[in-house]
Amino acid sequence: MKNFLIVLSIFILCQSCNKKAVVPTIIPQQTKTSINASPHVEALIAKMTLEEKIGQMTQFNGFWDATGPVPKKDDNNWKYDLLKAGKVGSVLNVSGAENVCKMQEVAMNSKLGIPLIFGLDVIHGHKVLTPIPLAESCSWNLDLIETSAANAAKEAAARGINWTFAPMVDISRDARWGRVMEGGGEDPYLGSLVGAARVKGFQGSDLKNEFTIAACVKHFAGYGFAESGKDYNTADVGTSTLYNTILPPFKACVDAGALTVMNSFNVLNGIPATGDKFLQRDVLKDQWGFEGFIVSDWGSAKEMIDHGFSKDLKHAAVQAANAGSDMDMESYAYITHLAEAVNEGLVDIKHIDDAVRRILTVKEKLGLFDDPYKYCNTDREKEWVYNEAFNKDALALANESIVLLRNENNTLPLDKSKKIAVIGTLANDKTSPLGNWRMGSDDGTSISVLEGLKNLNVDYSYAEGAKLITNEPSFVFEMIVEEKDKSGFQEAIDLAPSSDQVIMVLGEHGYQSGEGRSRSKLNFPGLQEELLRKIYEVNKNIVLVVMSGRPLVLTWANDNLPAIVQAWQLGTESGNAIAQTLYGDNNPSGKLTMSFPRSVGQMPLYYNPYTTGRPGPLPDMVFWSHYIDESNAPLYPFGFGLSYSTFTYSNLTIDASQKNKVMVGIDVTNESKREGKEVVQLYLQDKVASVVRPITELKGFEKITLGPKESKRVEFVLTSKELGFFDNVGKFVVEGGEFNVMVGGSSSTGIKGSFNLQQNQVDE
Repeated sequence: MKNFLIVLSIFILCQSCNKKAVVPTIIPQQTKTSINASPHVEALIAKMTLEEKIGQMTQFNGFWDATGPVPKKDDNNWKYDLLKAGKVGSVLNVSGAENVCKMQEVAMNSKLGIPLIFGLDVIHGHKVLTPIPLAESCSWNLDLIETSAANAAKEAAARGINWTFAPMVDISRDARWGRVMEGGGEDPYLGSLVGAARVKGFQGSDLKNEFTIAACVKHFAGYGFAESGKDYNTADVGTSTLYNTILPPFKACVDAGALTVMNSFNVLNGIPATGDKFLQRDVLKDQWGFEGFIVSDWGSAKEMIDHGFSKDLKHAAVQAANAGSDMDMESYAYITHLAEAVNEGLVDIKHIDDAVRRILTVKEKLGLFDDPYKYCNTDREKEWVYNEAFNKDALALANESIVLLRNENNTLPLDKSKKIAVIGTLANDKTSPLGNWRMGSDDGTSISVLEGLKNLNVDYSYAEGAKLITNEPSFVFEMIVEEKDKSGFQEAIDLAPSSDQVIMVLGEHGYQSGEGRSRSKLNFPGLQEELLRKIYEVNKNIVLVVMSGRPLVLTWANDNLPAIVQAWQLGTESGNAIAQTLYGDNNPSGKLTMSFPRSVGQMPLYYNPYTTGRPGPLPDMVFWSHYIDESNAPLYPFGFGLSYSTFTYSNLTIDASQKNKVMVGIDVTNESKREGKEVVQLYLQDKVASVVRPITELKGFEKITLGPKESKRVEFVLTSKELGFFDNVGKFVVEGGEFNVMVGGSSSTGIKGSFNLQQNQVDE
C-alpha cells in the first residue's frame, strides 16, 4: 500500500481457458519530498522565523469586525496581535470587500507583508443559489455544473472571498447521512466528473483573474462511509472500496488542478484522517504529485484527542504536521505547540518548510503577491452581487435537476384550465428551498412554489395543511422540533374535494439535511405523511412535489399517487423551475444519482454492489441473500428519471476488434411529439476478475436533445481507463476476459450485449 503502481499493459484473456493472463509492465512513481517553488517564495521562506512559518500554517475563524474599532488591550486580542505580526495564514468566514480589505491591510503592514487567503463555504452559489450539489448532479449536465461553480466564484470573489471549501466529492451510499446533499451521489465515475467540473468552474482557466477562487476538495477520505449514516462517525472499509470508490473523485479533482484539499473528521481503518500519513503524504502528495496544500477540517486536529489517537493538543500538532496536514483550521494546535515540537525534534523542519512552501505557492498562483487587494473592489461587489445573469443560469440548472419519478396516465404536465389546490407549508416557503450550506445568502430570497405558479398565471387555491417545524432554524441551532399541530388539517381537507387536481408540496426543511443532520428515519418529517393520506381520502388526483436534501422513503406515495416530482432544494429559482415543470414549460430530464429506498432498513443502498455466493432468487428456498420482509431492489434506481417525451433504444453494436479501445454504439429515438433531453448511460460488468467486480458500473454517459420523432446515434469509446480497476494494493490493472455491456436510460433498464477482450486488441 505504499505506492500506486501504474499498469500500462492490458491483461489478455486466454482463449483456451477461463483464466486470465497477467503480463504487466510496471513503472514505479518517484517519491517527492517537496514541491518546486518560485524564487520569490523561496526568498520569503529564507527570511521567515519559525513562528512566522507556523503562522502561515494557521487559519482562524473571523474574530474581529474589521470595519469597527481596533481591539483594545483589555480585550481578548491575541489573534489580532498575531495578525499584525504576520503570523496568520488565512481567515475564514469573513466576507464583504470592505471587511476583507481592512483585514488584509493589517496583514500587509506586518514585517514580511504576506497576504491572507479568505475562505468561505461557497457550496452551491453565494448570494444567488443554485440547486444543492446532489440535485445539481442529477442534471448530468457537466457544462451547467461548471457554469454554476464559475458564477458562484464570480459573486463570491466580488465580495472579497478567494477560497471556497468545495467541492465535496465524498461518495456515499447511505441517505441517512445528512451531507449527501453536498455531494454528487453514490457513483465514483459520475462523482469524479462532477467534482472536476466544479473545480474548473471555481478556478477557471486563469487563477490570477479577479473572478476566480481556489477550490478545496473535501473530505479526504472516507467521510461518506460513516457507519450507520451518522455524521463524524467511524468509517471502516476495505482497500478495494478505498481505491475504486472513495479515492477516484479526489484524484480527478487533483488532475483538474484543485489548489487545496481538506482532510476529514473520521477515523479510517483506525487512523483519524488529519493524522493519516498514508492518505496525506504517501497517496496525495507523493503518489499523485499534488502540489497544493492540505487544510484540516474545523477543529479536526484537536478532535484526535477525543478519538483516542492523541494524548493532548501538542501530541495532536505533532501527529498532524508529520502526517502532512499543512494548515490547521480552528484547533489552535500549530500556533500553540508546533514551534516547541520542532525545537524538541518531534517534527522535522522540512515538514514545516514544505507546508509553508505549498501555502505561499497557492497565494502566488492566486495573484495575491502581485495585488493583495485584487478581491477588495467595492464597485465590483455592487455590480456582481445578485446579478440577474446568475439567476438565468440558476433556473436552467434547476430545471435540469428536477427528477420526474412517477407520471401515470400522463397526469403531468398539468392543464391551466383545471381547478388547482396547492397544499403544504413548503409551497409558501421562500427560505427552505435555498437548502443548507448557504453561508453567504439571505433568508427569504428563493422564489416559492406559489410565486412560481403566479408567474405562470396559474389560478390556484392554497392551504398550509401542516406546519413542518416549530422553531426558527439557523445554520447553528439545536435539534429542529417537528410540528405536531393538526389545526391546519381541516382547511386543507375541505379544499381538496372541490379541486380537479391537488399539488402537495412536502419534504424536509432546508436545515434538516446537511452537516450534523443525520436521520434515523427517511419519512416525511412531522405530520406531513398523515396529511397526505387524509387528502388522498378525499381527492386521489394528487401530484406530489418532494423538496428534500436526500432520498426519502416514498413507497406509499409510489403505490397510490399518479405523479411524483423530486424537486430537491433548488435554490433561488426553485419555485419557477417547479412551476415550469408541472405545467410543461420545462420537460424534466433529471436522473437520480442516489438510489431511493423502499424502506430505511435497506440502507446503505447502491446500484453497484458485488454479487454474493447466493445471489438468488432461489425457488422455494429461503437461503439466499435477501430480506424476508422487503425487496432487495430500490424503489427508484440510480440513473432513473422520467420525461414527458418517450425514448426508445435500438441497434446496440459493440466493436472489440480495434487496438486499445472498444467501440459501443446505440440508436436513441424520441417517439413523442415534443422535444426532450435524455441521459444515455453505459454500464459495464467485468464478469471474472482477480478482484471481484460490481454487478454493474457506470462507465459512460451522454446527455442529448432530441426533437419529436428524431433519432440519434450515440457512440462510446471504452479504453483501459473504463475497463480497468484498482486491486487491493492500489495497482491499476486491466484484465482480458468477458465483459457485459448495457446501454439505456437507467442502471436497471437497457439493451444488453457482451464482448471478449482478446490479445490482438491491445498493446502488451
